[in-house]
Amino acid sequence: MKLSSITLRLMKAPLKRPFKTHLETVTEREVIIVEARDQDGLTGYGEAVPFSSPWYTEETVKTCFHMLEDFLIPKTLAFDFKHPNELAGLWSGVRRNAMAKSALEQAIWDLYAKQEGIYLGKLFGGERTEVDAGVVIASDRVEDALRQIEECLEVGYRRYKIKINPTNDLEFLTQIRSAYPDIPLMADANSAYTLQDVPHLQKLDAFNLMMIEQPLGHDDIVEHSLLQKEMETPVCLDESINSYHDAKSALMLESCGVITIKMAKVGGWSQAVKIHDLCVEHNVPLWCGGMIEFGISRAHNLALATLKGFTIPGDISSSSRYWESDIIEPEVIVKNGVIKVPDKPGIGFSIHSERLDELTSYRTVYR
Repeated sequence: MKLSSITLRLMKAPLKRPFKTHLETVTEREVIIVEARDQDGLTGYGEAVPFSSPWYTEETVKTCFHMLEDFLIPKTLAFDFKHPNELAGLWSGVRRNAMAKSALEQAIWDLYAKQEGIYLGKLFGGERTEVDAGVVIASDRVEDALRQIEECLEVGYRRYKIKINPTNDLEFLTQIRSAYPDIPLMADANSAYTLQDVPHLQKLDAFNLMMIEQPLGHDDIVEHSLLQKEMETPVCLDESINSYHDAKSALMLESCGVITIKMAKVGGWSQAVKIHDLCVEHNVPLWCGGMIEFGISRAHNLALATLKGFTIPGDISSSSRYWESDIIEPEVIVKNGVIKVPDKPGIGFSIHSERLDELTSYRTVYR
């Protein structure tokens, strides 16, 4: 797998509508695109998806670029490796920085799958030919949230996630359930509650939610174990699952009934598949999380969601939900609630080069 070059691009674009949580409002999305090229001219693509400020994770676009440029890329280009599964060992001296590792590993796995002439998901045992799609509703006004749900129902999304916090949860969920009593609905708290809120959280059991995602501390596993024992609604862990060890600890402590895997946040394909296999072994339902990403990261998530353990619709919406135009061709399209899985080698999508160049603000090549 001798690489001839690795290219980094900074790119950004405005969202079609603001993405609002109690932690931050995102109106413009900036990411890093990683391109890994071999000596035959084949190119694999990855996408680093930290935010520009550290509101969701400690990584940012700037810190991620630094880790790629000064540590991960030099190590990778200097190493004569034969298979992408060697990368975890190569990078073991770089602690954490999962989003930087994930983006580079994505690009190299995509390249490897293209060299092998196989769709990326099939390399890891993915068998689905279509994937159920879920959607995130993020607004600070319940009227707007209801309007978004109505729009998404027309597309047929199979699961709806509403962002909540202690000041709006009962109002939002009451009005949503009044208007749409039967939709598959879950709530995402983004760590807005504490154990002192247990009596309040127990009121949410009345809304027949699929799950409540990350109600307590973003780095907590222990207190979620205590909360799960006090709630009928399954707890889903997201922010606190950053590695295989985190997932294993959560299952040992019975901290949740559901886990979401965000490939970018756990360090890439290798870690994501290990967590998937662990959850399958323990019969814990999984779904694939999203990061308001562009098409490259979305394509990797789609490939991951073809694995058998992902039985709950994930955060893989149509490209058009966020972007006027995406950087892949064809764009990801949800039709009747599902996304057709491509069968071309690698991520299965082509790169829209003109659009990528249009959105790129900086580009540098390492050889």
